[in-house]
Amino acid sequence: MTAQNLLVELFVEELPPKALKKLGDAFATVLADQLRAQGLAPADAVVTAFASPRRLAAHVTGVLPRAADKAVSQKLMPVSVGLDANGQPTPALLKRLAALGADASAVAGLKRAPDGKAEALFYDSVAPGAELAVGLQKALDEAIAKLPIPKVMTYQLADGWSDVKFVRPAHRLLALHGSTILGVSALGLQASSMTEGHRFECDPKAFAIREADSYAQQMKDQGAVIASFAERKAEIARQLAAAAAKVGNGAKPIEDDALLDEVTALVERPNVLICEFESQFLGVPQECLILTMKANQKYFPLLDAQGRLTNQFLVVSNITPDDPSAVIGGNERVVRPRLADAKFFFDQDRKKSLASRVEGLGKVVYHNKLGTQGERTERVRAIARAIGQQLGGDVLAKQADTAAQLAKTDLLTDMVGEFPELQGIMGGYYARHDGLSEDIAFAIEDHYRPRFAGDELPRNAVGTVVALADKLETLAGMFGIGNLPTGDKDPFALRRHALGVARMLIEGGLPLQFHELTRLAFSVFPNGALQDTVVQLDEFLIERLKGYLKDCDYSVAEVDAALYARQLGFWSTVPGRLAAVREFQALPEAPALAAANKRIGNILKKSEGVGEAVNPALFQEPAERALFDAMLATVPAADAKFEAGDFTASLQALAALRAPVDAFFDGVMVNADDPALKANRLGLLKQLHDAMNRVADLSRLAS
Repeated sequence: MTAQNLLVELFVEELPPKALKKLGDAFATVLADQLRAQGLAPADAVVTAFASPRRLAAHVTGVLPRAADKAVSQKLMPVSVGLDANGQPTPALLKRLAALGADASAVAGLKRAPDGKAEALFYDSVAPGAELAVGLQKALDEAIAKLPIPKVMTYQLADGWSDVKFVRPAHRLLALHGSTILGVSALGLQASSMTEGHRFECDPKAFAIREADSYAQQMKDQGAVIASFAERKAEIARQLAAAAAKVGNGAKPIEDDALLDEVTALVERPNVLICEFESQFLGVPQECLILTMKANQKYFPLLDAQGRLTNQFLVVSNITPDDPSAVIGGNERVVRPRLADAKFFFDQDRKKSLASRVEGLGKVVYHNKLGTQGERTERVRAIARAIGQQLGGDVLAKQADTAAQLAKTDLLTDMVGEFPELQGIMGGYYARHDGLSEDIAFAIEDHYRPRFAGDELPRNAVGTVVALADKLETLAGMFGIGNLPTGDKDPFALRRHALGVARMLIEGGLPLQFHELTRLAFSVFPNGALQDTVVQLDEFLIERLKGYLKDCDYSVAEVDAALYARQLGFWSTVPGRLAAVREFQALPEAPALAAANKRIGNILKKSEGVGEAVNPALFQEPAERALFDAMLATVPAADAKFEAGDFTASLQALAALRAPVDAFFDGVMVNADDPALKANRLGLLKQLHDAMNRVADLSRLAS
């Protein structure tokens, strides 16, 4: 059996661009996995996915025309059921053998082997390997069935009677093993060696692929198509960079991988062209112009060396005419009305101040159980004032109140109505136009931050306060009416809000207690409006914090140790505690101290009402006196380092206690018969436990 490379292609009408990459990868992956599972492709087969606007294809190396025969051992039944007292086959055994295509002559060859507590009969046979045409048919059906299709279409076949459900109407199926056409079918199509090239630049329209390995090159040469998604994307990126260099002055296309993917899914033979628009439009905020060019036209705006928008942009065309002027002119005419609309919206919006729009928020429903945006704004203001007062006194509280009052007003502007993605950003521009300070403008612009993992935090204290208030109000409101995230569903982005709160508290170094913040957030709602779910919200925030810290490459044990310290205090102390825990774990004394800490914790749990009073006069064993003296010498220094915020030095100072702690457990009976002696020893352990767990709960580090 000679292995050859396999090529399968589905030629269809234009596929949804945002789903194309996933569709191409899924088609190739499932097809190859199914071939491997049937023994038709080796485990190390190289799989290449192809995906263009009108095709999904897969190239798999080393595919066999027929899978190798496979030895199969099948359990039949217990010996006591299959053979009678004389060792003769029972009717049940003969019936089972017949179902497998064997008769009574096979009984002598059956194997006996232990199966649990009993002995069973096993039938050994050889299963013939699958033929490639049969195996590929199964693999192709599976690959099509498992495609992550965003929306299925139903269309009729050529016979006028049958219909098919697929992402887009399919017109050709190509299946080649080497140069041999395989007799498979799918979506009402029979496989051949024929495909079609570029819709406009391929002549003749249809042509034959010679063999599996010539597919990519023939598609380029005869079909005028770069079939590989990755290769086409790289070519577009190369042409974009070359076109920007041609413009000069340090120009560069805007970086947007999602846009690049989408454009790659729209063209089969990319051709980047340089276009421009009237410079008068540059008076509009560049975010508006960039968004309309990207979202509506799939253009790549050009930025200058300082990151400012220029009046030139790049178009990725799907055709390569000798004279591109008509294509360039057409795209310039198309973008002009879009930019004019943006300018009109911007000019109209500035005729009304943000303050004059506050009243209008009372007419916008936020949630049917939580009232209007106006009511929500008042709640956010109350939270922001309280946080601002705590962080910066009257000045910050007043600024935060003003920013919170105006933060949502840009939702009522024409620009945000057209481009919801610009909410906050436009508020910042309009705030400056109204003569408000940069602090307020930045806060309005930044109060949605961080909007996603890795996003920047608000740029100033006012923005941080309003962003915290906004997220806390959302979390409290949604938890209070029972709209909690479930599984992978989180329609109100509560996980993102909780992560934002955690990041601002930690990365911003804010001296705020998270549980006080959650209670503040619940307190601004009317009595009876919310269920009492504040504890659930606390737990939710802690889980998001854990996830954030683990993403920062801390282990589960390190995170648990830092978060369950005796007196955690502010979340802003957590990074320092984690660093201290990591340094402590590197000490040779760490394992023994962690284990001892866990042991002490277990002892104290079993003894209710343990006090911290220790009377040295009651010491009987040298080891308890030695531990007490060691603590007197070590703990004050460790506490001083803790109070100074040097958590690493605080933990490392405790390393000196290892020997006296070990000696204590070796030579002292804690649960003494004398109650006073027992209480004294428990008090000593309680003092030690409290001292050891100020920075972190060391018992969490015990293996």
